[in-house]
Amino acid sequence: MAQNYVVIMAGGIGSRFWPYSRAEKPKQFLDVLGTGRSLLQMTFDRFLNVSQSENIYVVTNKRYYDLVKSQLPELSDDQILLEPIGRNTSAAVAYPAFKIKQKDPDGVMIVAPSDHVVFKENIFEDNLKTAIKSAKGSEKLITLGIVPTRPETGYGYIQYHSSPLKKVKKVKTFTEKPELELAKKFVDSGDFVWNAGIFIWSIDAITKAFHKHLKDMAVIFEEGEEVYFTEKEQAFIDNAYSQCKSISIDYGIMEKASDVYMVKGKFDWSDLGSWDSLHEIKEKDDNQNFIDGNALLYDTKNSYIKGPNDTLIVAQGLDGYLVTQSDNVILICKKDAEKKFRDFLNDAKSKGEEFT
Repeated sequence: MAQNYVVIMAGGIGSRFWPYSRAEKPKQFLDVLGTGRSLLQMTFDRFLNVSQSENIYVVTNKRYYDLVKSQLPELSDDQILLEPIGRNTSAAVAYPAFKIKQKDPDGVMIVAPSDHVVFKENIFEDNLKTAIKSAKGSEKLITLGIVPTRPETGYGYIQYHSSPLKKVKKVKTFTEKPELELAKKFVDSGDFVWNAGIFIWSIDAITKAFHKHLKDMAVIFEEGEEVYFTEKEQAFIDNAYSQCKSISIDYGIMEKASDVYMVKGKFDWSDLGSWDSLHEIKEKDDNQNFIDGNALLYDTKNSYIKGPNDTLIVAQGLDGYLVTQSDNVILICKKDAEKKFRDFLNDAKSKGEEFT
């Protein structure tokens, strides 16, 4: 009997959460929300009602094997897929898709990032089950779309055909991170949703889509059919990744395929892509400040203050700022300066690897 498989993508370095997120322990391995579970563990937990734990795979960089193993000890080594180098999301989808095909070619595959947060998980589960039912035995490539609450410029958007009686709607267009005025038009139109980067498809549908739209990549990973689930798999993958081009699954397949559909997600969601998005979901004081640690604030509002409990942070006259001390780095910047974080991180490297 065909089963449901979950692939969690956990290879990113979380640069927009630096210095809290470091190269040796990125944000997906951190307890960002203070729940006692890391973002990766919370993602794993979220899918246990739609998939058995032995059918959940984590795709990550080789350097994070020990972190994944310690945080999710229930995973076997066959469920931890180690990328030798980053090759964007197409390779991170192709590898598990062609591997799972050897085990269960009729299965359904769910792909999700490891660093998102979902509230109203019962609604999320209902939406997911709708997509799974539609994907089973079909050629549909399905994504979950989030009903937008604001004209966000940091997310991609999906336009869909409005079909009131259909829960699974045909996708018209994808738009990556629009300018503010265009984002406002999208939200006002009522037929656009945020692209959550959560995908549902049959193994058959996605492997066929690779053959059609990313043929070279399909051929590379299909050649591993004799070595998946054996001791020769890692050596094969190391060589396969060296041959892959770096391309996102959205650009490589979703924007080109014809059988693309969307299930509208009614749950609350954030991709936790930045300090600003984290500030948005945190409980704040009357001045819209969030404080994690010890702080004295004067004439300060809309700010995120984080530091160790044994350090007192005193701030005056701030509006919309991030002030954080994480180990050996103190960062003070505008809370919404996420586009600058790669510059911060690259420049910090010049001071020494211990700062990154």
